[in-house]
Formats: sequence, structure tokens, C-alpha cells
Amino acid sequence: MSFGLRTDEEPTELVVESASDPLALMARLAGSGLFDDYVVYERPGSYTFAGGALGEVVLDAGAVHTRWPGSPPSARPWSGRPADALRDAFAAAPLPVWNAYGWIAFEFAAPRPAGRLAHLVVPRTEVRVEDGRAHVTGVDPIETEQVAKLLAKSDTLPSGIPSPVDVRVGGEVYRTRVAQAVQEIHDGLYQKVIVSRRLDVPFPVDVVSTYVRGRRANTPARSFLLDLGGFQSTGFSPEVLASVDPDGRVMTQPLAGTRAFGLGSDADARVRRELETDPKEIFEHAVSVRTSQDELYGVCTPGTVQVTDFMTVKERGSVQHLGSSVSGTLASERSAWDALDALFPGVTASGIPKTEAIEAIGRLEEPRGLYAGAVVTLSHDGAFDSALVLRALYNQDGQAWLRAGAGIVSGSTPDREYEETCEKLSSIAPHVVPLP
Repeated sequence: MSFGLRTDEEPTELVVESASDPLALMARLAGSGLFDDYVVYERPGSYTFAGGALGEVVLDAGAVHTRWPGSPPSARPWSGRPADALRDAFAAAPLPVWNAYGWIAFEFAAPRPAGRLAHLVVPRTEVRVEDGRAHVTGVDPIETEQVAKLLAKSDTLPSGIPSPVDVRVGGEVYRTRVAQAVQEIHDGLYQKVIVSRRLDVPFPVDVVSTYVRGRRANTPARSFLLDLGGFQSTGFSPEVLASVDPDGRVMTQPLAGTRAFGLGSDADARVRRELETDPKEIFEHAVSVRTSQDELYGVCTPGTVQVTDFMTVKERGSVQHLGSSVSGTLASERSAWDALDALFPGVTASGIPKTEAIEAIGRLEEPRGLYAGAVVTLSHDGAFDSALVLRALYNQDGQAWLRAGAGIVSGSTPDREYEETCEKLSSIAPHVVPLP
């Protein structure tokens, strides 16, 4: 059974043939009103919808909260590594077979974490769409049938008319932060830091329609759409933070070095050549790859860590990046939680060395929350997949916002780094759909 969720009874499993676009199916389920909480997660060739909460794990700075079928909700303090707190919470799940979905905040790695650090659910109903077929598994037969009927519809979901958000605001404040970071680098405090800026959206947002519009315009490594506890987000992640298969093979894909994309074939080719030969961009990428290698050396079997596709150009919506893959095999005593602890937060969204860069981000910025954190899926068999949260929209209590950053090194200039944030914001800013 690939998608089993057990309580006291066998789950219901259905297969639905569908000619609809998988993206439209995900949007239809998300907008159906059947589920208060849900997560949509796209991997190459596959979309998964996880609806409802059969079980739930919420990690705050002071306690880990769990809710499992057949047991009262509980909360207990934790200390040490937050990854261990999550590992222990799922180890106590009274479900022999489960999958979980959710998010982890950037502050998960902060030296003095505050606020909500992670929110994950084991869903009541899962839908996996591959090759024109939707595989539905659920613990509630009535809900499962309702989902199957939704999937069988032939209509498509209207995606709304976008109202582009102006990305060229807040420049002076951001340039000042970049200049401060460059000075701290020259003072020897760290080698690299990602400095970001928040851009508030000046109208209420239809997050589901924004997901549809944005996904059609982007070519992400992973995409996601979620609503957990009233917090909504959708994004088009350019890179995989950590992926672990059940056999312990772990992979990460650091991207560093950025230029605009979508300017026309001649301009894109010219900018690509510039990206591939710019000493600042090459240095930024090389040190990120080296850091990822060092992180995997700490959790993998000696001799298994390797770099592939070194410094190839990845086209991601409105930008193109230098990218590489770093992989290895986890040591026998290690698990996906150790890989997460080693690789989180992504080096390309924090800096080098990480500890000093994270401390600098705490000085230079307001709390990030999900930005530069991860959307994750994990399973009882040890499998784990996580998307680095960039190129995303966030929405809570009627206020939506975007966020983007740039990697600051000794050769950075405030004007160029501000321009890079505009290029990255343009992956989603033109596709934001207002509420009707």
C-alpha cells in the first residue's frame, strides 16, 4: 500500500481516471471547502493533495504539540535540536503507516528560536495524481467518495485575473542593509549572508488562483500550496533543500548566482554567458556547493558524497541560476532528521558560515517565518522531501506579502543586489490574483 493511513479500520482506496490538468485538480480540491487544512506538493511528474488532519504536530519555541487519533491532544516542553523534537513526536504516532506534510520556519535554526517553528499534519485524505490517474486514499469513506466525485468533473477552475504587484519599492532601506552586510563581511564577521526584503501586497489575495497563475508561468523544482491553521502560502521553489529516499540516499541542490530570464532569446543568452563568467557569481556558487558537501560529510558514509551537474544553469521563472547537485548515502545510524538538521536552513538562503550568517540575519531583518524555511513531506519508511521556500506568497489575517533576498559577498554592490531581489520577486509578483 503506497498511501495508507490506518486508525482502527482499513482506509478506502480509489483510482479515478481524469483528463483534467493536474494543476486544475489540485486547485479544485483546495477550493472545494471540504478541508480546513491542506497541503499541495508537486514533485517532477507528480502532484499530491493532503487534506484534513488525522494527526498533527506543531512545534513552538517552548513546546511540541501533538494530536493523534484515539488520544487527547498533548503538549510537552522540548530542548536540544528541534529536529529531534519532531522525530520523537512522529516516533510516538499510533499509526503504523503514515505520510505527513507541512512547513518549517527559518527560525527553526535560530540560536534563540521564537514563535511557531513547524506545523505538520498526517492527512485524512490523500490524492496523488500521476499519468492521468488520481489515486485517492482516505480514512472516511464518505469524504473519499466526495473527493472522487470532484476529481471526476471535467470542468476547469477559473484562475482569476492577476493584479501585478510593484516590486520597485523599499529600495533605500534594502540598499542600506546590503551596505551594512558588506561592511560586516569586510570586518571578517562572515563570508556571505543572504539579505532579504518583505513586500506587502496592498489588497486581499486569492491564494489558490495565484497558485494556478504562478505555476503556469514558472518552472520550479517543487511547487506548493498550503493552508494550515489559517496561514496560507503558495510558492514555486527553485531548489530542493533535502531529499532522502527510504534507502538513505540524500540529495541537496544548492543554487547560487542569479540573473534575469525571460527577456527574449538573445538577451537571455547574453545574460547567461555573463552569469557563467562573472567571478562574483562563480565564487558565490562554489562556496555554497562546498558548504553543502561539508554538511553531508557529517551525516553520510565516508566516500559517498559527490557533486554532479556542477554549475549548470537552471531556468526558474523570471530568473536563471547556477546550480549543482550534492548527494551521499546516510550513515547507518543516521536518518532523514539528521540530514534536515545538517542542511537546514539552506546555505543559499542563509550564508557562510551558517551560524554567523543566521545571527546577522537576526540583526538585519525582521523575523522571516516561512520565507527561506521549507515545505516538507515525510513518511513512516524514512523518506523525506523538502522544498526551499523562495519565490512564494504568504497570507495571514487578511494581509499578504512577498519576500526575496540576494546573496551578499565582499564584492556585492547595493544597487545590483536590489536589482536581483526585483528579478526574483518578478517570478510571482505579476501573477498575484485579488479576491473577487
